This record gives sequence, C-alpha cells and structure tokens, in this order.
Amino acid sequence: MGQLTGGDPSLLRRINSAVVLRALRAAESPTLTDLTRVTGLSRPTVEGVVEGLIGTGLVVEADAEEGARRQGRPARRFRFRAEAGHLLGIEIGAHRVAVLLSGLDGRVIGAGTKEVAESASADERLERVRTAVADLLRRAGVPRDSLRAVGVGSPGIVEADGTVRLGTALPGWTGLPLGERLRRSFRCPVQVENDANAAAVAEHWKGAARDTDDMVFVMAGLSPGAGSLIGGRLHRGFGGAAGEIGALHLLGREVTPEKLLSTTGEPLHPLDEPAVAAVFAMAKQGDERAVAAVERFLQRLVHDVAALVLAMDPELVVVGGWAAGLDGVLEPLRQELERYCLRPPRVTLSLLGEAAVATGALRLAMEHVEEELFAVEKTVTARRR
Repeated sequence: MGQLTGGDPSLLRRINSAVVLRALRAAESPTLTDLTRVTGLSRPTVEGVVEGLIGTGLVVEADAEEGARRQGRPARRFRFRAEAGHLLGIEIGAHRVAVLLSGLDGRVIGAGTKEVAESASADERLERVRTAVADLLRRAGVPRDSLRAVGVGSPGIVEADGTVRLGTALPGWTGLPLGERLRRSFRCPVQVENDANAAAVAEHWKGAARDTDDMVFVMAGLSPGAGSLIGGRLHRGFGGAAGEIGALHLLGREVTPEKLLSTTGEPLHPLDEPAVAAVFAMAKQGDERAVAAVERFLQRLVHDVAALVLAMDPELVVVGGWAAGLDGVLEPLRQELERYCLRPPRVTLSLLGEAAVATGALRLAMEHVEEELFAVEKTVTARRR
C-alpha cells in the first residue's frame, strides 16, 4: 500500500475508521480505553472516530450496567449497530429456494424455504425467490429498504456480472442474466455465485473448514461439482468454471452420469431424487443390479474428487450435497486419495448440510458490505470484473 505521508489525511482517517469499526464489531460493548488498547491508536483519535461512526448510524453508545450506575459514573461504552442494515443469502436449487436473513454482523435472525418443481421455468423459479424473500422479511419485521446486500448461490457456471453462462441443471438457466433479474427486485447490490463455490465459502466461515485455508468442497451427486479455496481465497478459475468435475466423463473414459445409477439401461434424470433414492433402497435390500449401480456411482465420485485433489493439493476435502449422507462415501474416497496423493488430505462431511449454499451466499453479501465498511482492506472472495 506504500507509506502514508502528510498528504494522505483522508486515507489515514479511513484506515483509522476501519480499524476502530472492526474492533467495535468484534467486541462486546468496549470502552474508549478498550478500543485504544486493541487498536493501538491514541485516545483522542479513537474518540474522534467513534463520534464520527455514531453520526453514520453504525455505532451507538451502549446502556451502562445498572450496577455501574450505583457505583458512580461509569465509563462510556459503545457497540456496533448490527441492526443498522440487513443481509440476505439465497439458495436457488432444483427443488427449493432457501433464504437466510441477518444483521450486518452475519448472525442469522430469520430463515425460510419454498418448494419449487424441478421442471419450473426460470420465471417461475425467480417468482418463488421473490415470494420467499417477501415472506421472510414480513415475518422478521424487516423493511426491504433495510437490505444492504444480497448473495445468491445458483447451479451453473456464473459470470462476474451474475449471468449464468452454462446451467444445465435448471430449465432455462443457460444464458440467464440472473444477477440483472434479481437486481430489479432489490435496491442494493446482488452477488451471484456458483452453488458449490458458495458452499465452500460457508464451510470456511462456519463449517468443517474453519481451521484451514486450503480446502475443496464437493457437491456430491450424479453430476458433482466442487468449490475450492486456495490460501483462503475462493478459486473460480479464468472463466468461472473451476471445479466442474461433473464434466470429467466427457473425456470418454466412463458412462454418462445419467446412466451411473440406472438398473434398466434407461438413463436416470440427475434431479429425479425419488428414482435415485429407489436405487439406493434396492441396493440395501441386496438387489444385484442396484448394488452394481451404486458401486459405479461411488467409483465415479471417488475418481472425480481424486482428480481435483491431485491438481489442487488441499489440506481438507469436505463432502456435501445429497450424496453426502449415503453409506460408504467417505471411506472409499479416503482409500483412493491415499493411493494417489503424497500427502492425502483429510476428508470429512459438511457440518452445514443443506444450509451450506444459503449460508455461503449470506457470507458473500456480508463481504460486499465489509468492502464498503473496511474499504482499505481486501476481502478473500472479491471478484474481478
């Protein structure tokens, strides 16, 4: 960033403001003395910054404790006003849309879901999103103009502007200007991300990958996808298609995903969950064709993940998606990675389950707001446009 000089007063003020605001958000009603100690700034500087932040509505003087009142005049305490704005995290899936609502601190204060048919058109699916958001805001008593940012997790390869360049999982999704369509519904920035990428961000924030910056999240299914963080930064690739391991069958070495779990020779639709569940149920009952189909599925998943791990060399692999709950997923994966990797990564299940995508989308919205609040710092998932 270079050295600050006497000609940088506005930048210096911005840095001081960001440092104090971050300290306030992390603390429980600190005093000026607390903030001076934590930030290393002088008391007059901290006091001036705090007064300025109060003027913006982001900080408020906290109520003194009753016991302290009886003992004399207490030190002034302050707190970050998480209620000064709100954030939304939205998952758009094949069978449902899910929405999370939080304050500016990322703490969830409301959630909602709406079912949607896998055959629904893009317009119908987006209408379900709007309905889910409206219902959640109404139940939480939060006005729409209080929203500061919205994050969205969606299947498909997503451009930086929120356009779905390729999305075969949902009808009418390829070429959809998803970000533009959703921005019409909100008077705030909308960040659109691939669902597996959003889930990777979520696991790093609140899930199984909180203690590692080099990880892969696998969205396990008939046509799996993956999101990865390298050095704590979300890796999208040059065109946003990093982690599309579901396309490895195009190399011509294996059957297509639709035929993996077929017991009749007729392809299964990747989103036909009842048909997929029926195959696994038959396998548990000992049906030979179903057992063979499940073994094909597990072998494909293991090989797809192994290919990504060999390229990325992560410390941790987190397995999520509907297949994460299947018996026998983790152990074959561990064994395969031990065969090929010089230092095999740890392998574990997602801690967030079906909430991973919406949680990651919420984190993306939060990071956008953090870019504004702490503009002198860079976030780990900021997209290049």
